Amino acid sequence: MTGELVTLTNRPTRVGGQAANVSCRLTAPRSPLSALRPPLPAIRYPLSAIRSLRAVRAILLTATLGVLLPSPAAAKIAVFTDGRILKVQDAYLDGDRIVLDFADGGRMVVPAVRIDRVVADEIEEQPEPVGTVACEAAWADEPLPDWVPFRASIQAAAKGADLHPWLLAALVQAESAFDPRAVSRAGARGLTQLMPAAAADHGVEDVFDPDQNLRGGAGHLRLMLDRFSSLPLALAAYNAGAATVERYQGVPPYRETRGYVRRILSAFCPGTHAE
Repeated sequence: MTGELVTLTNRPTRVGGQAANVSCRLTAPRSPLSALRPPLPAIRYPLSAIRSLRAVRAILLTATLGVLLPSPAAAKIAVFTDGRILKVQDAYLDGDRIVLDFADGGRMVVPAVRIDRVVADEIEEQPEPVGTVACEAAWADEPLPDWVPFRASIQAAAKGADLHPWLLAALVQAESAFDPRAVSRAGARGLTQLMPAAAADHGVEDVFDPDQNLRGGAGHLRLMLDRFSSLPLALAAYNAGAATVERYQGVPPYRETRGYVRRILSAFCPGTHAE
């Protein structure tokens, strides 16, 4: 599955009550947009389409689900809700169970609600820095542009979880490219790619209902923010499970997870500085 590239620039922030562009330092060069461009033609929206009376808020919605999902042949890490971590050859949903296949031919079948996340077991040997963000993750009454899919639902879910709507929109783009019927091999489903365990924890009965899914995803991200008190760590836990963040005492070294965090931070607040 691929998504459209949406590029907006010049996102301002507030400094001392005055509007100002974020001025940040990057010790590692940001990947060129051409490296992130999907095969479909890019769509660029003019700044005039999102200009408000107070300031221009911008978001780089560049991640696609196809970038984030590993191929079935790649080794994976299965993160259990009780904190256990298993290295597996494959993990896939089968009804209300998740099948874990091991490289030696062994197999384990567990209830789907016991798996927190499944992430590709590919390590960044020389990890690129994961940026910190200068923008507040908490709710702000800054409406999304009219062309953002599920705009009203994203804003409602973000407000209910005390999240910035642009942050939730960036997460949705990275997780599903705004496809409410998206399903991963391991069983993550809907706009925010809720795993069965997270859906159950947040009372989501229909993961394909956009409002319910967004409420569950926003609630889960808020839970991770409250737990780790850091947006990069919360995003890492959302992608790779809370146990991996605790295990590594930071953003795990998994290539998928670190790329995921960088993309969402760049989308939500492009001005960042290296860790």
